[in-house]
Amino acid sequence: MPADTNGNGDIFGGWVMAQVDLAGSVIPARHVQGRMATVAVNQFIFKQPVRVGDILSFYASVTRIGRTSITVQVEVYAERFRAQGQFVKVTEASLTYVAIDDQGKPRPVPKQA
Repeated sequence: MPADTNGNGDIFGGWVMAQVDLAGSVIPARHVQGRMATVAVNQFIFKQPVRVGDILSFYASVTRIGRTSITVQVEVYAERFRAQGQFVKVTEASLTYVAIDDQGKPRPVPKQA
């Protein structure tokens, strides 16, 4: 939305980062079966600006499962408003999420059946 734009008129990078964090947390949430927290943003690359009117698609995949953490790679593609059907990668990121208990302490990631 226009209220989410930066001084250049593109979507503010912080808004994109928040959406990447949300999208990236879906897969780990299925694994940890409880509370989790983002513990690290390992890498975040803005490849192209996101413009008002772009339709964004987020694709996440697990790259590592540790004892208490899960690392996820997220790729973001934009379908440009003025170029329907054409997609460009605008962002890619690597984030690590940690499973936590009710006191906020790390806990083991459950083994998948």
